[in-house]
Amino acid sequence: MAKKILMLVGDFAEDYEVMVPFQTLQAVGHAVDAVCPDKTAGEQVATAVHDFEGHQTYSEKPGHNFTLNADFEAARAEDYDALVIPGGRAPEYLRLNPKVIELVRAFAEQGKPIAAICHGVQVLAAADVVREREVSCYPACAPDLEAAGGTYADIPIDKAHVDGNLVTAPAWPAHPDWMAKFLDVLGTKISHA
Repeated sequence: MAKKILMLVGDFAEDYEVMVPFQTLQAVGHAVDAVCPDKTAGEQVATAVHDFEGHQTYSEKPGHNFTLNADFEAARAEDYDALVIPGGRAPEYLRLNPKVIELVRAFAEQGKPIAAICHGVQVLAAADVVREREVSCYPACAPDLEAAGGTYADIPIDKAHVDGNLVTAPAWPAHPDWMAKFLDVLGTKISHA
């Protein structure tokens, strides 16, 4: 059965971490509403590509302009089956928005599936929904997670971790595993007939 999924994005979210789940979830029949505070359907957010090129941290390059397809102000957790939070730089300021925090808490309180990747854990930590949970994220965000009472799941960069309704991963190389595990938590059945 098709699900309705909310995706929280913002300027300079990681390009792949927005585009890939947005398109993957639609490709298997789910409806995805991508929203951003202070923006409406038809407006765009700029994305950035984070790459792993052997430096001490990732590099950042311009990504695509991503067009939002729903209005943030209209988003209510009870209207959705699940939540997706991409990483990049957007989570560091999205977590400052009280309505973002309220939305994330509502999804968590209702036990709905939540997929977060990379820096998306910053939003989960700010919403106080990682306490006593084992969660993966970009390693540089582990101190945020641990300060919020969560346990850091130190997994390979191309793997994802599930703790109940939370499906998390370190970065975009984990997309195949992250999306597969999220689809499983959603109850999505894919036939290979």
